Amino acid sequence: MHAAALTPDAQAARSAFYERIGARNMTPLWEVLGALVPPQPRSPLQAALWRYSELREQVMEAGRLITAEEAERRVLILENPALRGNSSITQSLYAGLQLIMPGEVAPAHRHTQSALRLVLDGEGAYTAVDGERTTMRRGDFIITPAWTFHDHGNLGKAPVVWLDGLDIPIVRFFDAGFAEKGEAHTQAIQRAEGDALARYGANMVPVDYQPRPADPTRVFVYPFERTRDALLSVAKGQPDDHFGHKLRYVNPATGASPMPTIGAFSQWLPKGFETRPYRSTDSTVYVCLEGRGQACIGEQTFAVQENDIFVVPSWHALQLRADRDTLLFSFSDRPVQQALGLWRDQRN
Repeated sequence: MHAAALTPDAQAARSAFYERIGARNMTPLWEVLGALVPPQPRSPLQAALWRYSELREQVMEAGRLITAEEAERRVLILENPALRGNSSITQSLYAGLQLIMPGEVAPAHRHTQSALRLVLDGEGAYTAVDGERTTMRRGDFIITPAWTFHDHGNLGKAPVVWLDGLDIPIVRFFDAGFAEKGEAHTQAIQRAEGDALARYGANMVPVDYQPRPADPTRVFVYPFERTRDALLSVAKGQPDDHFGHKLRYVNPATGASPMPTIGAFSQWLPKGFETRPYRSTDSTVYVCLEGRGQACIGEQTFAVQENDIFVVPSWHALQLRADRDTLLFSFSDRPVQQALGLWRDQRN
């Protein structure tokens, strides 16, 4: 019987009952069942676009207002319009624009949250992970796995900006967040630059290395040059109707995602190509690294150009059109959903 069909006395009795059980910290399932177990995902997120050309000056202003040492990490968080105050770009992921000025160091620390960096602007900076540095070049996809010490520095003459992506909301959900500052601002260099890529990223691994399936990758930098070359090579073939030419990043030692909580992808859309509608349960953050086009997300259409960032909520149909040859990077919580048997997609 629907509440609208109840007599006033019956409705009053129910209301009094709900009040009594509420005093004992209980609530009736039948009043919320439709929201708890919906017929399909009903994401509270909003599709949104951050235009880098409009944000860059605010990022640089942050550099004039606070030092990297004061802030520890000088970042402007990208908050989903529907999740303001929650430091989240999706229900499960955090994103922000981090700036490091010439001569600065973002001091060493580690935390249980996994992080990725995607370099957008400038050159001359580095990231160090557990004693090895990598020079940060535009488009490079860099990882700081959970509980690894990492610091950043800028040895160049220009500001450097990158996109941070972390699983902060996931770790927060499980109340599993720990952090620790390093003993020194910068880590002592223990291995030459490129050591991890040589040991773990050349279809070989050290003879005694036996990773577990869920271990994060030891390859903590995926150079943009390699990514772009791979995409252009596969782009010689026929594009997929829904993706164009799309590849996912993997831990080369296991074939699994580079991090257990965050999946990352790159795709190439030839000029004039338009994808067919596609949706999936993993809300996804996209970055336009090259080109220009449109992203149609549900009923909204955004014009996208270089360094712009946009988010596609769970189970929202996405169509992409490339006005020029376009390269997109994206990341999501797909590995978590797949591990839990929750991930689904639909191609129209």
